[in-house]
Amino acid sequence: MADKENSAFASAPRLTRASAKRAAAVTAVAVAAKRKRVALSELPTLPNAVVQSHTKPKKSSHVSKRKKPLPVREPTTAPVPVPDAADEIGDPQLCAPYASDIYSYLRSMEVEAKRRPAADYIETVQKDVTSLMRGILVDWLVEVAEEYKLVSDTLYLTISYIDRFLSANSLNRQKLQLLGVSAMLIASKYEEISPPNVEDFCYITDNTYMKQELIKMESDILNLLKFEMGNPTAKTFLRMFIRSSQEDKKYPSLSLEFMGSYLSELSLLEYSCLRFLPSAIAASAVFVAKLTLDPDTNPWSKKLQSVTGYKASELKDCITTIHDLQLRRKGSSWNAIRDKYKQPRFKGVSALLPPVHIPASYFEDLKE
Repeated sequence: MADKENSAFASAPRLTRASAKRAAAVTAVAVAAKRKRVALSELPTLPNAVVQSHTKPKKSSHVSKRKKPLPVREPTTAPVPVPDAADEIGDPQLCAPYASDIYSYLRSMEVEAKRRPAADYIETVQKDVTSLMRGILVDWLVEVAEEYKLVSDTLYLTISYIDRFLSANSLNRQKLQLLGVSAMLIASKYEEISPPNVEDFCYITDNTYMKQELIKMESDILNLLKFEMGNPTAKTFLRMFIRSSQEDKKYPSLSLEFMGSYLSELSLLEYSCLRFLPSAIAASAVFVAKLTLDPDTNPWSKKLQSVTGYKASELKDCITTIHDLQLRRKGSSWNAIRDKYKQPRFKGVSALLPPVHIPASYFEDLKE
């Protein structure tokens, strides 16, 4: 049965043309960087520039005569205060004065029905698509995102579009890969500075689908979702939670960041994770990440409980699911995400394993 389902997803060739394009783009940027910047005063006069007349204007009785030009004031060079690295207010990207309001807004947005996929659409809507096929598609899309060097937000939005589309529209399995690349095309346009074009996505499927088919599917997705493209994902909340978990400095911040990202991406493979809110997945990923890096210390703290709004006991089901994914108790046949995070640039975090069992005391509510 698995072979029959896998046949819908033929292995795609690696992109040589896309790699060549990226190399050419890098060369162009390097050449442009070498160009000397010219001050505005040094620019030559353009042919269509207005030429000032050299004729002396008539003297006006009410205008005082100046023999010397006014002195030019030098710009003030007052020292700019450098924010402390540990001071969150000094980091403008954290938006500290508005962080609470932003988080409340994101939490209210993630529960809106129009932005949430149905947790049981495979059983209630789909007739020809299974959870196994969905997992195979997500695993392949991770490789596509790596091939095109797309940001992680693009991958998360892609999976969100796919699940929301399948929640309302029954699809033939032969069109599932077409849905995947079309969703990634939309997400790329939303997130990327230089998104891949339609031909690139046709090429990555070994030209299984024509350009017209991809554009038609893109239109179908946009219309079904009513152009609601922006919604918070687990990655959105993960960034906020990771920063707040750097309170004890017991392990490098990058290790925690990469481990949290790895575990959060593993949840994309698992169909059963659709029942969890993105914020709950992000919080659970931080819990399991801290557990993996420091098994002897309770991963949860009063600060994390306050920042996330979740008690460890409320996350137990989600934490257990992500923990099972990490230990290959679920989704064991899909390796794209594991291979991705084995790379040195991610500090090889996928090779690290947590304790087989999570102590029950870690799920006890913290005393105020």
